[in-house]
Amino acid sequence: MRGHSALLSALVERWRPETHTFHLLVGEVTVMLEDVTYILGLPVNGEPVTGYSWGAASLAHLYRSLYRASRFNCKEMDGPLILLFVWAWERMPFLAPIPRDHLVDVGVPLARRWSHWGRNTRYIRKPTAHFRRGLDDMGVDDVSFNNLS
Repeated sequence: MRGHSALLSALVERWRPETHTFHLLVGEVTVMLEDVTYILGLPVNGEPVTGYSWGAASLAHLYRSLYRASRFNCKEMDGPLILLFVWAWERMPFLAPIPRDHLVDVGVPLARRWSHWGRNTRYIRKPTAHFRRGLDDMGVDDVSFNNLS
């Protein structure tokens, strides 16, 4: 997800590996299995894939990647970043590169909808401080706890 490192940095700074949550002034939030289903369209139950469903495996990989990235000496992050970004854009719309009503409704999974937005260089050039400020200034009404569907 080239161009989104500032948002990624601001989120990783707030990740707490011991609770698998982002600590924000308004409380704790996290990516859940339900989010994986809506965002990536992956099943969260059914046949196991080396001990996990595809959805659970994706979420576990994201949590591990966030854990590694939250360590002081980490400079890169792998994992299902589209899951993290779409989750952030849907749950905290003020972080999104464009308003949701400008997206083409291609149904579920939501990641398909976000993959079609036109890249905006003004958004991807915003510094980490911009996203830090946004996360620090947000109120409880700025977080969407509704289903993503």
